[in-house]
Formats: sequence, C-alpha cells, structure tokens
Amino acid sequence: MDTKGLLKGTLLVAGNDITGTQPAIHAINPATNETLEPAYHGGTKADVEQAVSAAWRAFDAYRSISTEKRAAFLECIADEILALGDVLVERAMAESGLPKARIEGERGRTMGQLRLFAGVVRLGKATDARIDPAMPDRTPLPRSDLRFQKIALGPVAVFGASNFPLAFSVAGGDTASALAAGCPVVVKAHSAHPGTSELVGRAVTAAVKKCGLPAGVFSLLYGSGREIGSALVAHSSIKAVGFTGSRSGGVALMNIAANRPEPIPVYAEMSSINPVFIMPNKLTNDAPAVAKGFVASLAMGAGQFCTNPGMVVLLKGEAADRFKATVASEVQALGTQTMLTPGIYQAYCDGVEKLNNNSATQLLAKGNDSDQPNQCCPHVFATSAKAFLADASMEDEVFGSTSLIIECDTLEEYKVVAEHLEGQLTATVQMSDADVEAVRALLPTLERKVGRILCNGYPTGVEVCHSMVHGGPFPATSDSRSTSVGSAAIDRFLRPVCYQDFPSSLIPDAIQDKNPLNVPQLVDGKFN
Repeated sequence: MDTKGLLKGTLLVAGNDITGTQPAIHAINPATNETLEPAYHGGTKADVEQAVSAAWRAFDAYRSISTEKRAAFLECIADEILALGDVLVERAMAESGLPKARIEGERGRTMGQLRLFAGVVRLGKATDARIDPAMPDRTPLPRSDLRFQKIALGPVAVFGASNFPLAFSVAGGDTASALAAGCPVVVKAHSAHPGTSELVGRAVTAAVKKCGLPAGVFSLLYGSGREIGSALVAHSSIKAVGFTGSRSGGVALMNIAANRPEPIPVYAEMSSINPVFIMPNKLTNDAPAVAKGFVASLAMGAGQFCTNPGMVVLLKGEAADRFKATVASEVQALGTQTMLTPGIYQAYCDGVEKLNNNSATQLLAKGNDSDQPNQCCPHVFATSAKAFLADASMEDEVFGSTSLIIECDTLEEYKVVAEHLEGQLTATVQMSDADVEAVRALLPTLERKVGRILCNGYPTGVEVCHSMVHGGPFPATSDSRSTSVGSAAIDRFLRPVCYQDFPSSLIPDAIQDKNPLNVPQLVDGKFN
C-alpha cells in the first residue's frame, strides 16, 4: 500500500507535527495479525495541554466567524477526505479488516455528515433565535427587551470509535456536529486505526489552513491506556465530550467529568442489545421471512454495529419453532468474518462462552468455524422469558454476530420483558395489521426504553438525516436527551444565552430586528 509519504506517525497539534514520547502504538491488520507501520508514539499531558490551550485560544474567533465560512469549512473537510482517494480506503481496510465496499460507504457517510451540518449551519435554525420585544407600557409591570440565542459550548474532546474508523472517528459525527456548533475539537484517535486517523486528521488540518481559520480549531492525539483520554476530559478548557465505545470506558469518562471543579457533559454511546419483538400474527404468517431478515441483520459486518439485533422476543409455539428452524438453517450456512481487532475478537469469544456455559440457555445454531485469525463465527441461543428475567447476565451485550431468542408463554410477557430491559438504542416490532392493538399496548414501554423504534425492519443501518435519533436511556447513552447521528446532534454542543435590554449595536446578528443572517426568529411567540 502506497501512502505517498502521508503517514508520519506524529501527533497533529494545532497544525504542527509533534513526535510522541510515550510507548508506541502499531496498527494490526486483524485479517492477518500483521503489524503495520509506522509506529505512533503516544502523547503526554504536556501535549494535551498544548492542544487544548490552542483550542481555547481559537474558540472565540472560530465561533464568531460567519455561518457561510463555517459551512464552507465543513464542506472543505469533506473535499479533502475525498481527495485522499484510495490511500485512505486501503489503509482503513488494512487496519479494520472491513471490506472495500463497507469502507467506501463509510467514507461517503462521513462526507455526507459534514455536508449535512454545513446545510444546518446555513439554515441557522440551530441558533434557535427568539425575541420578546420590550413592553414599557405593560401593567402592572413593564417587560424588558429579551433576546435568546444558542452559542457554542467551547472546545470539545472527541474519542474515535473502534467499529467505524471513519464515520465515528476523527471527522465523524461528533467532530462534524461540534465544529458546526462553533466548537474547536481535540480528537483522541482510536489505537486500532492510527494510520486512518492520521490521514483524516491531515485532511481536517488542511481544511483549517485553506479556510484561514485559527490552527487550534483542530488537533489529533494518540496514546495507549487512559492517560491521554483522562487528561483531556479533566482539562478545565474542555467543555464537552463525545465518545463511542464500551460501557466501562464511557462510565469512566463520565466519572472524571462529573468530579471536575466544573462538571461537563459527556455524550457517550455505550451498550445496547436492540431487542426485536415479533408479534404473534406476524410470527404465524411470516416466520421464515422474518427469520431470514433477522439473520441477515445479525451477520452484517460481523455484528459489529451499535444497533446489532442481540435479542429476539417471540411467543412460544408452532410458529416460534418454524422461526427457530429457519434461523438455525440460515446461521449454519454462514461463514466467518474478520473482527475489527484481536481484543474485540477475544471479548466476543468470552461473551459466547458465557452464554454457552449458562445452563438456562440452549445453543440453537452456530456458523462455520475458520482457522484464520480473529474470525467471528455467528451464534444464536434460546431461552425462556422466565429464565431471562431471573438472570441479569443474559442482558449483557455480546459485540458481534450473536443473539438470544427469548420465548414467552403469553403475550403479556412481552411487556414484562420490555420493562425489565435497560435503556437501548433501538427496539423493533415485527407486526401485521392484526397485531396493531398488541403493539399499541407495548409501545409506551418501548418509548421509555429506547431512542428509535422500528416497524417491520431491522435495526442495523442508521440513516444520517434530520429525523434520526441515535441515542437512548442509560446505558445505551449517557444522556437520553440527545442524539449522536442526525442534524439534532448539533444541540449537544450549544447552550442558550439571553440578552436583556441591550443596545442594538451590541445585539448579535442572529437576534437583531433586521435579521441580517435571515435565520428563523420566534418574535413575540410567532415565527417571522
């Protein structure tokens, strides 16, 4: 693979290449266990200080640039990523074991997110401009002139995810939405794909320079262990955190953020098993088709998605037996797929072994084994609702192509199982017209438990658009009021400010009477 001299193995701090001094990180090709060059020596707390201080110095200047200039910057990042061409695709494939079509699709999604947020910035709706004009003659008390807008929080720390080396990484959704809000970003690269991270980091750095922005708007750091990440979250000039990863990692960052002298929000996406509820009439009429769709979703990408269907709930009986038989046949025909890292593969094996050793679960089917490194062999287990409700360990996420089928004795048990669940990113209902009332009874529980409810689909695949919610109650995410995908993600990095009785010369453009930015304004309770 020709990287054309683009990979230097350095930290990118406010436009400068800095060689780390801590132990080296090497990417590993999970398909071969080959160690990839170059080495990436980790940064220090001094490097964190330099990056965050530069971000803080850049903050006021960056958040004050015109909406058009900020939108153009986001589009420039997308253009620079595309300009990397096959070099980026090949390096991401080598570091993740993912196929070319998946990486190219993810690159498109990454650029699409950046362009979506460019459109959001131009629209100006995220400013949420509101004006309540003065009422000096109101009785018994006059009203002041009150104006409201949302402004950027401040520098944001973003943690790259292991399962999306592009779309949830250096220039992924967290970075795109933070930059769109007007926040400088310091990224902690994921150690599984440092070369991919450097290539994208250089694309962002090039866009910063081309757009004439302060260099501190973006930095990229490396580091094994938790020292760099902990130092980032603890730094007083970091005002929010975006994270996608394990529950233990997310909770650790939440604790650091909560124990600061100034606590800050951590938007962490962590753990979800994404239950699929197959309603009785749908199961009776379409068991084989639903089973095939479920297995296809389960096997996609070796199950390494936040929204992988890790649990199925159905009514015990003849239709359930047909469903299970089709699932078993489909799974037994599956081969293996390369998992993202040796560590993820080992965690998957441990999760499968735990289910296999549980006396209350039955191994329904498994795929074909392979003697190649880090190969995910799909597994499906079955248990009863009674056993599931009695054993909290069955709810643990197994990150990979494994799912647990839960058989209920009655339809009422569906709701009991749903109430028992922790917070989830998604829940799916497979239903026919005859199941409407049963779903109506279940829906209030699902609304309280998840961020996205699907009907007659499968949860893998997240559309980047204005209506998407990729979030949910803990432990799916740390803050169920937000989403990490879709245009509403920008709200995580904004906060409201009210201006009372200000002279017109000092009123920000978004809330001036003349509305020079032409943004939507709520004036005295009515949109102008």
